[in-house]
Amino acid sequence: MASRQEHYVLPRPEFDKPVKILIVVAPYYKDITDQLVAGAKAEIEAAGATWELVEMPGALEVPTAIGIADRRSNFDGYVALGCVIRGETTHYETVCNDSSRALQLLGLQGLCIGNGILTVENRAQAEARADASGQNKGGGAAAASLHLVALSRKWSNAGKGIGFKPVGQDILIAGDADGSGVA
Repeated sequence: MASRQEHYVLPRPEFDKPVKILIVVAPYYKDITDQLVAGAKAEIEAAGATWELVEMPGALEVPTAIGIADRRSNFDGYVALGCVIRGETTHYETVCNDSSRALQLLGLQGLCIGNGILTVENRAQAEARADASGQNKGGGAAAASLHLVALSRKWSNAGKGIGFKPVGQDILIAGDADGSGVA
């Protein structure tokens, strides 16, 4: 069973400026997601960061909430939490695949997201993974977000020195010496 396997855990990142994390949770299985949230909060606080929490109806809405928050707020990172347990229909695959894909696409756009949406076969697997004193997947998702924030900050001022940089509104067209916009 996965809970008995040893694995390496990266040292917790350290920050010289405040970090603010948004936890977005779909509490469909509230007892399970409460454990995920507890693990995430503890990890965020242990890193000296602050957090806010919002709830969404389901796992499919979690990426949308993160996208909205990124456009309209000032969070440094995000933790996506929820639990999807296989049922009798193909809805399980849709929810698992689409929520994961959407989070990955947001991450590839530069958002610092830790994905803690459990996708499991049964309740026992969910309980084992959510337990903050066990596998602590909520804490692991928070740690992933914090590591991505640290990486983002490390490279935030690193320029490659190539390519074009916007110069603002005062761009002259070639041959346009008087600024009239006509060459």
